[in-house]
Amino acid sequence: MNYQPIATIHNDFPTKFGLPRQSGLSEHLISRIVMEEPYRNPDAFRGIEAFEYLWLIWCFDEMGKREWSPTVRPPKLGGNKRMGVFATRSPNRPNPIGLTRVRLLNVEWNTPQGPVMTVGGADLMDGTVILDIKPYLPYADSVPDAAAGEYGPQYQELLDVEIPDEVAALYTSEQSEALKEALSFDPRPGYQSDSDRVYGFRYGDYDIRFRVIDKKAIVTKAVPLSK
Repeated sequence: MNYQPIATIHNDFPTKFGLPRQSGLSEHLISRIVMEEPYRNPDAFRGIEAFEYLWLIWCFDEMGKREWSPTVRPPKLGGNKRMGVFATRSPNRPNPIGLTRVRLLNVEWNTPQGPVMTVGGADLMDGTVILDIKPYLPYADSVPDAAAGEYGPQYQELLDVEIPDEVAALYTSEQSEALKEALSFDPRPGYQSDSDRVYGFRYGDYDIRFRVIDKKAIVTKAVPLSK
């Protein structure tokens, strides 16, 4: 069974660490979807602007997929509790396929790469391969009161975020908001809580360093990446 990549997504997160763990958590995180050569026909997108949200079906390979296991230890649950792989969104699955909801912000119809879509809220790292795109239908796809086990909103404690002005000035206002949202959801594994430890992830042209102290993520500096 072979599938052809239809597009690649591009954004400011070249690595997995730091990315929002679910789609829609940071709608300020802007990504561009660039189609592959056979799928750049504008007719394939006719009518897409009528939809506010889209589903992306994508490949986990760039996200560091390992061999699948019947049970996994979700980092957000502390890394000590085992759950069945089909009761989680772990990337270590029999088939490395992900599903993401994004907000469609714009379609550039006449670029050298054909139609290019700008979307918000993706939880995909830069360079991730897209396998399919489908419209999101609220009446069929949304169940706001559905049970969500230990992934429900009551378990998602947000951090306060402190970003120094000199770091915020390195980014656009949209990029700074996306960075703040990503940090507010605490990118650390659930089993790491050392307030003295400095964490880091690549965001745009900088390596962002931060600590978490008393439920607050504090950005300490942004280190330029070597070109």
